[in-house]
Amino acid sequence: MMNFSLPFIPERENPPRETGLTSVMDKGLSLRQAEDLFSVAGHLIDIVKIGFGTSIVSGQLKEKISFYHKNKVKLYFGGTLFEAFLLRGMKDDYKRYLDTFQMEMLEISDGSMHMEHYEKCRLIEEFSRDYRVISEVGSKNAKVVYTEEMWVEQMRTELEAGAWKVIAEARESGTVGIYDHHGKANKHLIDTISHTIDVSNIVWEAPIKSQQVWFIKAFGPNVNLGNIAPSEVIPLETLRLGLRGDTFLDFIPEVIHLNNK
Repeated sequence: MMNFSLPFIPERENPPRETGLTSVMDKGLSLRQAEDLFSVAGHLIDIVKIGFGTSIVSGQLKEKISFYHKNKVKLYFGGTLFEAFLLRGMKDDYKRYLDTFQMEMLEISDGSMHMEHYEKCRLIEEFSRDYRVISEVGSKNAKVVYTEEMWVEQMRTELEAGAWKVIAEARESGTVGIYDHHGKANKHLIDTISHTIDVSNIVWEAPIKSQQVWFIKAFGPNVNLGNIAPSEVIPLETLRLGLRGDTFLDFIPEVIHLNNK
């Protein structure tokens, strides 16, 4: 949906789409807040992640999930909740929890607990028989270091095991995983990953504007971005379309640049 058709605006597919995804982090939005968000930005949202374990303690959860389902958005609980059930030996209880809320998608991660990678892939394969699986690669602990080879191998094998997409970990802070402790993108790591794994299969967590800009400049307006705050959905779309200063000239033909010098 565009309120005016400007020339030289990058083409964006209409939802449901497989690339150019915007994944929003719901850390406890009320039903009214979700309704307000979708009234102005619902057409820009592809995925909603009900973050970490917030679903356990959120009021009006069934009503909010029903609202998201009616708006045909892909929806899942954060991977930390999956890990919390798994750590307690309650895998089947988690399946029942998903089914209680009619969740068709889940995140399988190991960012907060140790899990052998073959076991993670086995779980992806098992759950993908009945659910859409999105898996996350990378640790939430900055002290846990993944080599570039580990990033690539884990992404590759998790996709082969049945994951729909893989998430590149960054946390809400944007200071771990694919970023350094200042929030700056690890260019060499990201280049290595993107030269081996199809970037359309990766959701890069990018909670900070400078990170969103970096990925749009590196991979174009239809890069998949996650951990987007509800208040940043519309600002992010303007970055994708060159309607904000940071990307204003990125999609304009060079001849127009020259004529305006």
